[in-house]
Amino acid sequence: MSRLAPLAWPLLTFLALIGIGLLIPALAQVLDLALPFFGLILLGFCLGRIFDVPEDGLAWMHLFVVYVALPALFFNLIAVTPLDQLANWGFIGITTLSTTIAFAIAFGTGMVASRGNVAEATIQGVGGAYSNVGYMGPGLTLAALGPQSAVPTALVFVCDSMLLFTLVPFLMGIAGAQKMSLAQTSWLVFKRIVTHPFNIATVLGIVAAYMHWQPPVAIGKMLGFLQNAAAPCALFAMGVTVAMRPLKRIAPEMPVLLAIKLVLHPLLVWTLLSLTGDYGRIWTFTAVLMAALPPALNVFVMANQYRTYVEPASGLILLGTIGSVVTLTTILFLIAVGGVPYRLFTP
Repeated sequence: MSRLAPLAWPLLTFLALIGIGLLIPALAQVLDLALPFFGLILLGFCLGRIFDVPEDGLAWMHLFVVYVALPALFFNLIAVTPLDQLANWGFIGITTLSTTIAFAIAFGTGMVASRGNVAEATIQGVGGAYSNVGYMGPGLTLAALGPQSAVPTALVFVCDSMLLFTLVPFLMGIAGAQKMSLAQTSWLVFKRIVTHPFNIATVLGIVAAYMHWQPPVAIGKMLGFLQNAAAPCALFAMGVTVAMRPLKRIAPEMPVLLAIKLVLHPLLVWTLLSLTGDYGRIWTFTAVLMAALPPALNVFVMANQYRTYVEPASGLILLGTIGSVVTLTTILFLIAVGGVPYRLFTP
């Protein structure tokens, strides 16, 4: 029973939303879009709790998702995009600034909660700012907003990842959690950015777009197979991964961090994009959805790497994923019914 008990809240939340969809026809279309994503996560979570399979068994699935399937998805999407869309510096600057602000607020919250522990506060900052842009982002934005959302999705992923891959090692160096010189830390940051498979796929996609290169038919079909496998495998693996790290306690600062991630971060993106120009409906709502995603699995990976805030980081991902069923569905509903303008403020 102890292994099955944690299934209660995710199952009840999922079933409650299905019931609401049956009662409110206007919401049914949104739930038809959102619930398959959360359903795959829930399926992985349930199987991860029911079957006692070693976590090592996930290694090859994560390898497939991170190094093969998702890079194929990013490459296919970007390779057919006009280059002028990839150089939208205003959009890049605003979305990255929003993530930086969310990180700063979450980091400050962590400093108060941990009484000045920079290492713990750094992981808390990542938990409040780093969306699950890799595993959940592409599938959700493409399904909700269509292929035109591919470029802003890729830009948000690349820039947010570069920002946080840079911030974390330097802050951990300040905290003393990483015994490396400034030069060694800088080299580590550089290597992580340029060797990340998503970033490599993005660069190759840009080169292919510039050269108008089309892969041979056989390779194109294989890339298509991999692209179609990316979202299901990623979401299922995410559910299993979260299930293997049970929630033992809720840290006092966790509700604040989740409010920053699930509510404040998307509001920051929405507000700043609205104030600084007209980026179009698709690009604006893509950025909002990416910001509204729950904390990424990388939050736990970083916590485990630096051996700090490990257990709470796991809980943050679990509760954030459950909470995002409500918050993301609400945002999708508002977008679908035209309940809000894509620009909150117009001149």
